[in-house]
Amino acid sequence: MTGFLFELSFWLAAPVWLLMIFAPAWGPTTRIAGSPLTVVPVLLVYLALVVPVFPQLWTAVSNPDIDSFRDLTALADGAGAIWAQVIAWDLLIGQWMYREARRLGISALLMGPLLIFTILLSPFGLLVFLGLRAARSRRSIHDDLTASAPGGAA
Repeated sequence: MTGFLFELSFWLAAPVWLLMIFAPAWGPTTRIAGSPLTVVPVLLVYLALVVPVFPQLWTAVSNPDIDSFRDLTALADGAGAIWAQVIAWDLLIGQWMYREARRLGISALLMGPLLIFTILLSPFGLLVFLGLRAARSRRSIHDDLTASAPGGAA
């Protein structure tokens, strides 16, 4: 059962990722990606996995050290619960990236591969996106200042 739940956590998140990557301009994608409720099914899987190992989880989070986390992840349900948690948080990060990219006018052709990168290695994907977002924001501010300056573009 643990193996099934481990895999299910990804498959519950996959439709949202697919919409953001392959149908970013479709109206329902914006609505779906704007909802934090997309992670609820994954979090239900998390709960199913974490209940049997809650004492080990509590030990790991209430007094964190590497050995208690190692003990938790050595248990199938513990590793599965951590995986489901990662899937849920990665999805929230991906949804935020998608919404920010749309707000800033970042190309879907750029964001698609970046979202795939984020699925696989979310910390790296988020760092790349934060750099892209900062560059885009600076350019937008520069363009706004240039347009509003005397003699600037109308």
